[in-house]
Amino acid sequence: MRKLKVIEHISLDGVVQNSADGDGFPYTDWTAPYRTPEGRDALLAAHGERFDLLLGRRTYDIWAGFWPKVPGNPMADRLNAATKYVVTHRPESLEWGPVEALGKDLVEDVRRIKAGDGPDLVLSGSSTLTSPLLEHGMADEVLLIVYPALLGTGKRFFAEGTPAQAFELAETRAMPSGIIVTSYKIAGPLPKAEV
Repeated sequence: MRKLKVIEHISLDGVVQNSADGDGFPYTDWTAPYRTPEGRDALLAAHGERFDLLLGRRTYDIWAGFWPKVPGNPMADRLNAATKYVVTHRPESLEWGPVEALGKDLVEDVRRIKAGDGPDLVLSGSSTLTSPLLEHGMADEVLLIVYPALLGTGKRFFAEGTPAQAFELAETRAMPSGIIVTSYKIAGPLPKAEV
């Protein structure tokens, strides 16, 4: 069975947004000052040599406008080669392939993909998909790249109302730039306190 790893770049206050998206977000590309060769290597290792992508439509469109135009880059080569499973209402306009459009039932589609053959899946940049996948037990691991920045505004990693979850620390690593890379295994629902 294929595993699903959620990888997110995140601020200390839980913001994952990195571009304006038409909503006036003021801190476009706020992760740039912290990028280092060591961080790049850690991110490449976290993704692995081969993987497929699970993406929301907005992330797909942003990445499709960038990664195919980056020649000779190890991350670009891996992302371009990956099959992109895209949650979208406009499947006819998917050009960056290999690609497969997913329908209205995200959980059932992800369950089908995970049961099939192929490399593990990486979900990145699509904050609206994270909460429902965690709620239905579809994610196996969460890897957070935590930046030493407080943004105060922007899209958050977990949506309000996401069911409580327990996580087990798998690994953590501090980078000289101040970034902390932390990997968690999903432990399941968080038990409620007994009254």
